[in-house]
Amino acid sequence: MMNRIRYFNKYFLNRILGQFAKLPFGSFAMIRHVGRKSGNLYHTPIMVFPIQDGFLIALTYGTKTDWYQNVQAAGHCTLIWHQREFMLDRFAMLPPEQALPLFPQPQRTILKVLGVVQNYVTTQVKPLSA
Repeated sequence: MMNRIRYFNKYFLNRILGQFAKLPFGSFAMIRHVGRKSGNLYHTPIMVFPIQDGFLIALTYGTKTDWYQNVQAAGHCTLIWHQREFMLDRFAMLPPEQALPLFPQPQRTILKVLGVVQNYVTTQVKPLSA
């Protein structure tokens, strides 16, 4: 069942969420990354929340997603959030008891309802654009 949901999101819902990621507000952002096998450039919408010196990212499908594995293989990616670009090059896993309180409501409740209680990463950023 989870694979069907992931497929639907990857090929249909992500197109819609990608439009939200282009807005100058909200909790969606776009990750620009290079395919580890194909070398192609990809854009994937994700849910992020800014924290001191970086972002908190909810890995809603865990660490086996293509975008996360691509970023791990490359060692970096670009995050486009609120119409600004940031270079992300350091990801660190964060336990849910530390991560969930950092999210504002309603994102915290949404993540709990979705069952995302163990996969979060924090990043350090380098701004690329103003």
